[in-house]
Formats: sequence, structure tokens, C-alpha cells
Amino acid sequence: MRTALKCCVVLLCSAVLVAQTAPTKKKSSSAVTAQDVRELRQALAAQQQQIQQMQEEMRRRDQLLEQMQQALAQAQTVASSAQEKAAAAQSFASQQGESVSKVQSDLADVKLNQTNAAASTQEDQKRVGKLEETLGRFRFTGDVRVRQEDFSSQDNAGCAAGDCRFRARERIRIRFGFEGKLNEDFNAGIFLASGIVSDPTSTNETLTNVFERKTISFDRGYITYNPVAHKWLSLTGGKFAYTWIRTPFTFDSDLNPEGFSEKFSFNVQHNILKNVTLTGMQLLFNETTGSAVTSGRDSSALGGQISAKLQLGSRVTMTPSFSVLGWRVTNVILNELASVTGGGGVGAFAPNGMTNCTVGASPNRQFCSGFTYADFIDNITVKTPWEKLPFALLLEYQQNLDAADSVVTGTKQDKSYGFDVSMGQIKKKNDIQFGYAFLRQEQDAVISSFNESDQRAPTNVVQHKIYFNWKIKDNVTFAVTDWIGRTLNTALENAKRAPGIPVGGQDPYLNRAQFDIIYSF
Repeated sequence: MRTALKCCVVLLCSAVLVAQTAPTKKKSSSAVTAQDVRELRQALAAQQQQIQQMQEEMRRRDQLLEQMQQALAQAQTVASSAQEKAAAAQSFASQQGESVSKVQSDLADVKLNQTNAAASTQEDQKRVGKLEETLGRFRFTGDVRVRQEDFSSQDNAGCAAGDCRFRARERIRIRFGFEGKLNEDFNAGIFLASGIVSDPTSTNETLTNVFERKTISFDRGYITYNPVAHKWLSLTGGKFAYTWIRTPFTFDSDLNPEGFSEKFSFNVQHNILKNVTLTGMQLLFNETTGSAVTSGRDSSALGGQISAKLQLGSRVTMTPSFSVLGWRVTNVILNELASVTGGGGVGAFAPNGMTNCTVGASPNRQFCSGFTYADFIDNITVKTPWEKLPFALLLEYQQNLDAADSVVTGTKQDKSYGFDVSMGQIKKKNDIQFGYAFLRQEQDAVISSFNESDQRAPTNVVQHKIYFNWKIKDNVTFAVTDWIGRTLNTALENAKRAPGIPVGGQDPYLNRAQFDIIYSF
């Protein structure tokens, strides 16, 4: 393009020169003057100046054209880039649209899943809530006790007779169960315990017999009706814990009676008398279709108790009680099979022996006496200046109203009496309790198969007991108990005597020391 412009400029200049010089042809060459030459030079100079101006204008136009071309190239580049970006944006927008659609779809699925999960969670929460509500109505309890137990004689004469042999044994007790509300008016409980099944008076298992498995069996199972509308009424049936006030003088603490019990408890608004309670009990210990021993009658113990709570001032509380319990068809106890009694069919529940007066031989062995317990107990507690050391005194007098005269003594062996005095309590960590108990129990005061199994003898015994308890932790107790006892009259039938002691001789004291660690939960 520049070349064409240059050619046009040259032709234009030539044409101008020709036009200007054309009239001079009429003159002769001799007419050309110096003036003409000067004018021609001036005209050429002017033309050159115009040409230079035109060339300068052309350069400016070339620069402008070049700038326009560069701007156009940049615009094309920008347009191309914009087009690419637009295409990319469109592609991205398309992808985003697909992603949004997928996200929306996924979100819908998530919402649906959340809705389903929330519904499922609500159902699970309802089920868990119902389970918690059900479990919340029950209370789980139990304990494990490990015991070291030592036996030794305290009498030189006994040692001379061969009764000073030392014996040590280790034992374990395991108990577990739960109780709680079936509904607002009914309670129930189920408990398991270790121990020999044929021995109702002990839940101990001796660590012996080449690592044998220890027996666990049902210890209690009962239902209690205690209506909300009548809180003074409580009816219990099954195999249950004692519902009346008693001590091991008559029933061992590990024994749980079977049958039925009714309790009527009334609070009283009085300065001294605070409560009066009446309790009935029907204890069933044998059912039969008929035999020579039972004469076709079932065995049971029927009775009742009345008790009261008295508040004497701000420190003394007294709970006196009196009960009567009559036993029917008791001879079945003497003639149970060895697999039931653990004692060769003579009513000798292991470890209790049979120390009552009996006549005859199995299967027609009989008690010399009938048994109707009349039992008075008074439990007195006194608050001392030391909150953790309350004083407690228990007094008991018990008599068998159906006892027969002894062939040996000519008098009735029908009475038990004793006391238990202590200070302290076992409720919280570092609580302590220590005390002393005394018992004198004649041969036929109670049925010897069911009362305290840790005594020197079940009946016909003088027994001392010294004890100390320490609550090491809230759920761990350390206990030491020393039983010191002897047979009361070795001349009576079935009396326990140390080896070498003749009938009528003085039985030496047997010392039975127990060291316990008890974990409760």
C-alpha cells in the first residue's frame, strides 16, 4: 500500500511540473532567465516541502494504521479468548447444571434418608426409653464374700481329750438378684445364691474338692402386693426374705422362708407411739400325698407378730415385738432323704446337726416335743454425741410352748435368751461397728435344723460372739467375728461333744474365728 501511494505522489508531482513548465515552450531557450531558474527552484522547494509533508502524513497514517491493525489483532485475540472463555463458561455452566441436578438429587436422597433415619431414631429412642423405664423399675443388688475361717479349742482338758486340733478353711459366698415394681401396686424379686442346695441355712461354698464348680441356685423368688391406695397393706407370696422381726435364735440369716405373709402397718401421730404393725405368716415346708410320717397332712408353720415403734425423747428409739409361731407335722424333717438333708436322713442339715430330743429310727423317727415359738424381742437404739457411733441393744427371750419334759433332766428344755450390744454403724466409708452377743439356748427351744448355723451347736448351747466391722470403701467391708461356744448339757440326746468327752462331761469351748472381705454392689 505504501508503494502505491508513493507512485501516486510521484505522478502527481510530475504532472504539476509539466503543467507549470508547459507555457515556457513558447519561449525560446534563450528566453530562460535567472529569474525563471530561481522561481523554478522555489517551486521545486515548495513541491519537495509538500512531498515531505505528505510523506510525514503518510507515516502518521501508517503508524495509525499499524496501531489499528495491532488493536484489531488484540481485539481478535480478546474476542477469541472471550469466545473460548464463553465456551468454557458454557461448558462449566452445563457441568454445573449437571452437578446441581446431581446435588439436588443427592440432597433429596439425603433428606429422605434423614427423614427415614429420624423416624428410625425416634422408634429406637422409644424402644430405649421403654427399656430404660422397665429397667429403671428394678434394683440390682448382690455381694461376694471371701472368708478365712479357723477352728480351735480353748480348753486344756479338751486338748487332752484330743479336741485341740486346729482347722482352717476358706469359703466363698456369691449372691445376686434384682427386685422392683411390676406396676404401681405389685413388686417382685428374683435372687440367686451359692451354697449346697440341700442346706437352707448357709450360702457358703468351701474352696475344696479339686476345683469343682460351685453351685448357684434360686435363693428367693416372690411377688408383693403393696397398693398405692393402701400403703399400710403388704401381701407377699413365694420364697421371700423375712417380713417380720426375728434373730438367728429362731431362723438363720441365710434361710429364706416359703409360703405367704401379710403385713398391716399403721403410722400413729403420738408423742411416743409412732407405729403399730401386725404381721401374719404361713410358712410351707412340705407337701405330700400321704405317708406314715405325715399322716397325709402337709407341713407348715402358722403364726403372727405384733410390733410397735416407740420414740422416747429425741435420742432413744425402741422397737418391741412379740410373735407366736406354731409348727405342724414336723417329723418330716427327721425323715427326709439324705439328698435333701445332707445329713443321712436324720434332719441334720449340713452343717447343722440335729440336737433336738428325738425318739425312734428313720423312717419313723419323731421329735420328743412339739414346737410353738413364743418370741419377745426388744431392739433399742440410742443416738450418742458421736453421729457415727450410735448405741444399740437387742434383748430376746424365746420359749417353746409345746416342749415336753426331758427324760434326762425331768424338766422342759424349752427356753432361749440372750442379748446383743454394739456401737457404731456400717453405712459409709470408714464407718466402724463393734459389739458382743450372748446366747443360752436349751435343747428343744427351737427346731435345730433352721436356726443359726455358725454356733457351736444348733441348740443345747452357750454361745458368745465378738465382732468388728469396718467399711473400707462404700462398697467394701472388712469383718472379724469370733464365735466362742460350748454344748450346754452333754448328757442330753443328740448332744454335740468334743472328741473324747464322755456323756455328761464338760464340753470345752470351741473358738471359731472368721475373717471376711465383702464386696457389695
